[in-house]
Amino acid sequence: MKNYSAISEFILFGLSTDCHIQAVLFVLFLLVYLLTLTGNFLMLLLIRADSHLHTPMYFFLKQLFFLDLCHSSVTVPKMLENLLSESKTIFVQGCLAQAFFVFATGGTEACLLAVMAYDRYVAISSPLLYGQVMSKQLCVGLVWGSCGLAFAEAVINTLLAVKSDFCEGQTIPHFICELSSVFLLSCYNTSINFMLLLCSSILHFFGTFIMIVSSYACIISTIMSITSTSSQSKAFSTCSSHLTTVIFFYGSGFISYLLPTSGSPLEIIFPLQNSVITPMLNPLIYSLQNKEVKAAMGRMFRKYFRPLM
Repeated sequence: MKNYSAISEFILFGLSTDCHIQAVLFVLFLLVYLLTLTGNFLMLLLIRADSHLHTPMYFFLKQLFFLDLCHSSVTVPKMLENLLSESKTIFVQGCLAQAFFVFATGGTEACLLAVMAYDRYVAISSPLLYGQVMSKQLCVGLVWGSCGLAFAEAVINTLLAVKSDFCEGQTIPHFICELSSVFLLSCYNTSINFMLLLCSSILHFFGTFIMIVSSYACIISTIMSITSTSSQSKAFSTCSSHLTTVIFFYGSGFISYLLPTSGSPLEIIFPLQNSVITPMLNPLIYSLQNKEVKAAMGRMFRKYFRPLM
């Protein structure tokens, strides 16, 4: 293909050029990545093993934890490799593949968070009909629909990058490959590519964000109509973990992609939070703030570890 004949590698500028800082960052992010793998894998295992967690809410949580594993594994291993490497290169094909999966997993997570907000609305507004409304078929369909939409957008936008000729520069001022950074390396005018990427991203992320806000407006309205204070508190507590995840995801996402480019270190920090920190925090958020998860952990501990004591 024409773009591969011009150059074969890009240079990922990374997080720092100081070798001592790179060593510290390597140890830090290796630890974070291991915690991410351990936390998400344990939550997946816990939900699968405990029958009390076989509900629509935890079905969606399984998909969230799996997405966090995928999203982190797409970006962190290459970042760790570059922290130890002097060349800090990535093959063009590998860069495009990374950009595709970053876009696809991030887009799927945005859709999934909107689906989870709707799930919480149904659970609070119609608790007696919750199992019927959120049927297994509907839950599976919503997950596949989220994946299909995100991956279709990723394919369309990535194909534009694949057809580009990269010959002007090789350096990407980032620790990961993103489509916006890849388009900047093209020999030709990529304004149409940027416009399509911007429009699809705005429609996707703002669309899902509006759905989340609408769901929570309905949730708050329903909760305020409840006369019992204890019932109100219980209803709010069922949404706290999801709301925390939404704030982390959309807060860092909007700051990363909607603010103008200024060369500030914050342009690296916020994408770093989305790719590295948030996938590690999500299992903690849902285990520390959720009584059902705590109870399931207690049951698993008594079942598997107490006989050994």
